[in-house]
This record gives sequence, C-alpha cells and structure tokens, in this order.
Amino acid sequence: MTILLGATFALLLAAVVLSFQGMKDGVRNAPQDEIARLRSQIDQLRIEQDRLALEKQLREVRENPVPQTAGPSEIEKMKADLARKEAEIAALAAEKEDAEKKADTYRDEAGHNAQRKLEESDNELRRARMIRDALLIGRVTEYVNSPEVGAILVIEVVMAEHVQSGTILAIRRNTGILGRVKVTEVSAEGAIASPMPGFGQIDPQPGDELIIPPQF
Repeated sequence: MTILLGATFALLLAAVVLSFQGMKDGVRNAPQDEIARLRSQIDQLRIEQDRLALEKQLREVRENPVPQTAGPSEIEKMKADLARKEAEIAALAAEKEDAEKKADTYRDEAGHNAQRKLEESDNELRRARMIRDALLIGRVTEYVNSPEVGAILVIEVVMAEHVQSGTILAIRRNTGILGRVKVTEVSAEGAIASPMPGFGQIDPQPGDELIIPPQF
C-alpha cells in the first residue's frame, strides 16, 4: 500500500513540476498567483513523498527483530536511529502543515486578485462590494412620513462614536443604497435623522442598515 501511495505521489509531483515548467517556459507573462499556487503544490507533494519514505524506513526498523547476539551499544544505536526517524517524521508533519497554511494563503490571494480584476472592468461589482463591506453604524427602527412632521427616521445606534448631530449616513439594503440621511438629534435611546435631497423612491423599513457613505 505504501509503495502504491509513494508511486502515486511521485507521478503527481512529476505532473505538477511539468506543468510548472511549461508555464515558466511557454507563458512568460503567467499570473504570479498561479505560479505561486503550483510552487505550493510542488512543496506539499515533495514533503508528503519524503514522509512516506521515512515511514517505510521506520516500519522496517520496527518490524526487524533485534538480534539476540546484539550488544548494548548496537541496541542503543538502533534505538537512536528509531528516535531520529520519528523526529524527522514529526518535523515533516510540521513542515507539511506550514505548506498547507501557505497554500491556503495563496488561494485567498488568488481569489482576492481575481475579485479585483473583475471589479476593474465592472464598476457596479466594485460599488456593491464597497457597500457590503462598509462599517455598520446603526439600524432603522421606525420611519415616519406625514404632512405634520415630514419624513423622519428613528435609528438604533450601533457605533455611537460615529454618530453626532449633523452626521451624514447612507441607508443600506443588501448591496444597494436607498439614499442619504442627516442626523438631527442624538440621545441615549438612539438618534433621529431626516432624508436628504435626492433621496430615492423606496421608503426605508425597520432593519435597514445605516453606514458611512462609501467613496465610490
């Protein structure tokens, strides 16, 4: 079983190395994140191949009985060899874990770079991300629009340090903005705000979120 696994890892390693060499030789402008991903795969496969080889050696040492004629020095040497191989396997396991963490980082960076490239050609996608990632400042708890008092919003303040009289906030719903409001009153219970000119046609609802308007 170990022999088959070792052969499989050897074939995988060869395939990844060939892919990496082909990318370097055939496509000089290959994306750096793709090159980094292949390097990480090569590192992981080499570490796993070394670990399998060491485990095979360790198993052979354990399965071979100590000769009855072996002297104390020979027995101590065999014990030392066994301990050394176990330490090498432990070191490889730690190295493999580190390589896997780096691979996760490469994947995250690749996804981040791909997202940025999409946003470069799609302003709406970039706008939606900025709205989604904006810091939550408060939530709408009530919206009133009547001839007597006009349009006002009652706000549950989440981050009081960002809210004071005169603060401009945007109302977020999903990844869109309904409009902007201006805080007119702040108290321990919350805040009151009024829609600013140019507010959209959709009325705010309880649960809509208030954010600092992103700089698109």
